[in-house]
Amino acid sequence: MKLLFIGSRLYDDLDWYVKSKGIESILTESNENAINLDLPDQVFIVPRGMDGPKQVALMQNVDAVVPLIGIDPPLIDVAHMKEELEEEFGIPVIAANVRAVELTSNKIKTKEFYQEIGVVTPKYQILNSPKDLEIDFPVVLKQGEGQGGKDIMVASSMDDVDEYFNQFDQALCEEFIEGAEISIEVLGYNGEFVALPPIYKGETTLEGTHPLNKTKTGPCMVEGLDNNLIQHVAYKVAKNLASDGIFEMDFMFSRKNNQLYAIEVNTRPNGTRYLTTATCGINSLCELVNMACGEFSLANISDNLQYYYSTEIPVGNYNGPNPNEPVKSFEANDFIVHGPEGYQRITARAKSKEDLEKLIQKLI
Repeated sequence: MKLLFIGSRLYDDLDWYVKSKGIESILTESNENAINLDLPDQVFIVPRGMDGPKQVALMQNVDAVVPLIGIDPPLIDVAHMKEELEEEFGIPVIAANVRAVELTSNKIKTKEFYQEIGVVTPKYQILNSPKDLEIDFPVVLKQGEGQGGKDIMVASSMDDVDEYFNQFDQALCEEFIEGAEISIEVLGYNGEFVALPPIYKGETTLEGTHPLNKTKTGPCMVEGLDNNLIQHVAYKVAKNLASDGIFEMDFMFSRKNNQLYAIEVNTRPNGTRYLTTATCGINSLCELVNMACGEFSLANISDNLQYYYSTEIPVGNYNGPNPNEPVKSFEANDFIVHGPEGYQRITARAKSKEDLEKLIQKLI
């Protein structure tokens, strides 16, 4: 089996798994100084875009392509490459198709999609001027495109809205939902979809605290909220997107309204994947490899499900005990350290809450 991976930044998360399966690994990267270039069997430095990876896939006669892209802008080019390689050359590309990317990369289109399939989302309007505002404060102002909290403001007054419009000519204006922030991964391939355990990411704040600065826990345990409901809604969204790969979805749960609201969906690897793996033993990046190898199935996921309490804590720079090799695998560790220096995080797991607290005390 010969696989082509696109992008090196995330490759160390699954290099151990690729090697364990005896897969010949080829990687394309546009930055010759990028990290992890020493890990695959072969590396090709190519120009930005998908023409280079496509040519490498054909030249090397690979069995499948696995894009490891964690940002939104290249996803539409990946989707077009997927259509060409699959339809014209029969090479599977484990990524979202054009329709799914178009629906999820634009927050306004995502809102319209939620309404079409009957999924509850916060009240919203497209705001072309501050004077057009019809939703009561506080409100959330966003741009149609962007990720990681970029260009988002929680506005509590017209002065805030005016300030936002000093930078932008238009905004997606959404009612502010006070409550629990939740993420969930759904895996899908060849029409089969499985929703993994949801993750609790903390409470919403008027200050708009970035998720990276919050302590997260798994599985999600929010009073009054049934995790089966989250999984059911997430499955419904993925099923209607009808695409392949990883779907990461953000929800809010309002205790006041006893309502689960769908916020966003991404068709790429995401920031809660370590915590999901710690909680249930299913590594979404490794499952991309399984999809490429023809080994992904709901039965295999069910057979490999585990049950842990887990948490993810920002530590800046980690100075605790060294994890075992491979350092990015929970098969060898009860904790993983990830993220760049200065912004590192620990994701840890244990069979009980008490054991998890003891482990965290040992690590930090």
